[in-house]
Amino acid sequence: MRVGVIGLGDIAEKAYLPVLSTLPDLDLRLHTRTPETLRRIAAAYRVPAEHCHADLDGLLADGLDAAFVHAATSAHPALVTRLLEAGVPTFVDKPLAYTLADSARLLELSRERGVGLMVGFNRRHVPAYAASRELPRDLIVVRRNRVDTAREVRTVVFDDLIHVVDTLRFLAPGTIERVDVRARVVDGLAQHFVLHLSGAGFSAIGTLNLRSGSNEEILEVSGRDTMREVYNLADVVDHDRGLPTARRRGDWTPIARQRGIEQLVLSFTEAVRTGVFPDLDDVLRTHEMCELVVTEVEKHTG
Repeated sequence: MRVGVIGLGDIAEKAYLPVLSTLPDLDLRLHTRTPETLRRIAAAYRVPAEHCHADLDGLLADGLDAAFVHAATSAHPALVTRLLEAGVPTFVDKPLAYTLADSARLLELSRERGVGLMVGFNRRHVPAYAASRELPRDLIVVRRNRVDTAREVRTVVFDDLIHVVDTLRFLAPGTIERVDVRARVVDGLAQHFVLHLSGAGFSAIGTLNLRSGSNEEILEVSGRDTMREVYNLADVVDHDRGLPTARRRGDWTPIARQRGIEQLVLSFTEAVRTGVFPDLDDVLRTHEMCELVVTEVEKHTG
């Protein structure tokens, strides 16, 4: 399978290339507009020079079977459009785009062309998160804390809060009927968000604090006198009627597997082989909720 990797920044280098380079049936092709980065990554992963491209046209001329897009979010619409129009099944980091209109257009293009498209929501594949769907979930709480990363509202919501939004949607045990949004915005920069989703018999609460004292993520699901806490996607504490049991991740568990990246890669490559891709409507609903958050926050902050 000839696989293009577009955008060779931190996400590609630290998360995806270490997985992609170990799969024996993939033939990697690289694309970035930065020559030094292209040379360095190619040398690190032993990708021949003829499979390295500083322009997208050259990459597409290689006859790709699939592509991974890890470029900046602002570049997603143009890149994904080119790939889908060229008939290349495409994996793209979340979000698809910074606006719901662009995201909806790309999803519709995928349907019209019959070309597979998958968006990388890795938390759906984190073992401790996925296993939490088997537990009682009357109350779900996700707390995501960042240090000194206050930014413009739309950028923060689609680049960062989207993790919280999609996790709550993924773990919600029923239809979400109500959405409540609160935020603190100072001089146009988002400081924190509080999101409350609810439906019949459950509540799901998510927070993102961009001026916190720590970089961390904590998930808590509870119901029927049981509770599970997951710290930083890895360490688990299960509580059953007052008795806690702690479980650390395995010492030799690869970080990519712990964070769901390996599972995402394998899921996408299998979808390319079979032609069966995840539900695009589900992807759209997460982007719709993010757009709703932006609208509500901007309405109340002027």
